[in-house]
Amino acid sequence: MINKNFWDLLAEKQDSLTKSGTIIADYLTKHAEEAQFLSISSLAKACNMAEATIYRFCKQLGFEGYNEMKISLAQANVTPTPFSSYSLDPSMPTSSLCDNVCASFQAAISNTMSVLDFDAIDEAALLLQRATSVYCLGQGGSRVLANDIWVRFATISNKFRNCGDSHTQLIAASLMGPGDVILFVSYSGSTHDMMDTLSVAKKTGAKIILITHYPDAPGTALADVVLLCGALETPLDGGSIPVKVSELFVAESLIMRYLLDNRELAKIARDKTSVAMVAKFL
Repeated sequence: MINKNFWDLLAEKQDSLTKSGTIIADYLTKHAEEAQFLSISSLAKACNMAEATIYRFCKQLGFEGYNEMKISLAQANVTPTPFSSYSLDPSMPTSSLCDNVCASFQAAISNTMSVLDFDAIDEAALLLQRATSVYCLGQGGSRVLANDIWVRFATISNKFRNCGDSHTQLIAASLMGPGDVILFVSYSGSTHDMMDTLSVAKKTGAKIILITHYPDAPGTALADVVLLCGALETPLDGGSIPVKVSELFVAESLIMRYLLDNRELAKIARDKTSVAMVAKFL
């Protein structure tokens, strides 16, 4: 990781930038705050050039790749996001801190509602209903969310499944078929492991539902249905709980649609699981 301020580094390299590099630099300078939220696809589209050109720009500045550049940009950003820990006064009372946290959760849900496609929820629910098996998958922190989503669905039907790490997910994907569906959770929609798993599953004919933030992320090109969450997360706030809540909000909306579309079967299943779980409580 480069230990120089992003703007100082950009100033040093300014004279050696290519024509396209100058265009990218100008865009980042004029849109410093919002640029830290953009995927490489979004930045490429905004600058009207190829993703490979953005990548070469990052390398020219000395970064290993786009994500490292974005982290550096976020660190140098003089305008922190309203709900970031970097923008809070350490001396603020806990009551005010809790008000801030509350506002961040409300903003995450509100922003998600503004981008959520209700028709896509219906389409995704139909895929789940027709599926022979549904695999709830994610990697890193998103794997925990995928597991929570699977547990929620598992009270309705045992056709919902979960896998372990990226290796076992890839193995499961290779054995899927046209009757299978993957429900994948990935805020960025652009990790190598996710793309490997979804690419293999796509070749088998399996359907893919992707919960993500970026409508132009690489993973969306492989998905049959894309469900967007609107919560914002800077590179410095990785693992943000409000972001996870926004993804779970999308998932819960899908779960409720599936429940209502399969009300009688869901009631029978929940009656059975409720009886089975009685012995687990004191």
